[in-house]
Amino acid sequence: MARLDVLTELGEHWARHDRVLILPCRPIRVMSCRARGRQTYDGDTTRRKDDVVGADTQLEELGVSGLGEADEPAFSGPAERHRRELHVHCYRMLGSFEDAEDTVQETFLRAWRRRETFEGRSTFRAWLYRIATNACLDLLAKRRPEPATGGEVLWLQPYPDRLLDELPAGDADEPETVAVARETIELAYLIAVQHLAPRPRAVLILRDVLGWPAKDVAELLGDSVNSVNSALQRARAGMREHLPAERQDWTGGEEDAGTRELVRRYTEASVATDIPRIATMLRDDVRCSMPPTPGLCVGRDAVVKDWVESGFEGMKGLRAVLTSVNRQPALAFYLWQKGEGAYLPLTIDVLRITGGAITEIVIFHDDQFPRLGLPERLPADGTE
Repeated sequence: MARLDVLTELGEHWARHDRVLILPCRPIRVMSCRARGRQTYDGDTTRRKDDVVGADTQLEELGVSGLGEADEPAFSGPAERHRRELHVHCYRMLGSFEDAEDTVQETFLRAWRRRETFEGRSTFRAWLYRIATNACLDLLAKRRPEPATGGEVLWLQPYPDRLLDELPAGDADEPETVAVARETIELAYLIAVQHLAPRPRAVLILRDVLGWPAKDVAELLGDSVNSVNSALQRARAGMREHLPAERQDWTGGEEDAGTRELVRRYTEASVATDIPRIATMLRDDVRCSMPPTPGLCVGRDAVVKDWVESGFEGMKGLRAVLTSVNRQPALAFYLWQKGEGAYLPLTIDVLRITGGAITEIVIFHDDQFPRLGLPERLPADGTE
């Protein structure tokens, strides 16, 4: 397929999500400049009612008078139905897909061992969330007792949309829908929330994302309602310091024609390694980072300078696969390896687009390719 034909069909991918387009594209840089970011946050992003947990698995559904009587199949079936949303919850708390995987496993292990403590006064789902939240706090106390600083999160990992799509779409107030609300799963939110201390972070996620009543959060954390409300106010202030002021343009729907066009132009300019043209698509305060590699570039001039110094204009032999992570458009880059006779994984660019301009690029290493369901290699196309 000719390059022009591929670029013409690029926009169709965003609407269909049913095939992969492969394009040559630009190299990835390792960032070295540092700066501070900005944010706003009004809190209460979901505006959900106090009984957010809704109807859920009760003891009678398990066919037992108490979970202590349940055998492993009777227990694991209902528990597994909540795996994905619990994983997303742990991911928000920890910022790492892999740590979230470990924590969900720990959650199920703790739940099984403590199953006799579930008496049905709350929903089974709420009980699992309590265990998962405490498991996250325990992990943070051991591994990362201090929050992120300086606007970058070195342990940040992407979350593939194909896994987020495992949760059924429902009404805005449905628990599963709230669990993957776009505003609280995109990378800008993950970066901001990782700058909060662990307990205020838990309060913010439970109150503003999941809509838990303050008294339930206080019970979970062993605090008073006043302490929880105070922690929530501090957390909201912290989010205002780190979150971008505007929401991203991308929604993943048909109305995203303008955003898809910007991605197409960005890709086309990258194919030509046309830095001046790419620069016109970046907002003045664009941010660029590459976790876990330290370094954050802030500002168009700093980002462009880094591209020039890294030899972007002279790098050849790249192709890209379009994908989406954290409800954002992304490009997975492959580099031609003559000895292998194929293009091998390099890095993944996740774009944030606001007001018709690229406002953030978060770059991930090749170890994230398998999780995103991306090809292990791309075959030669006869042009090398």
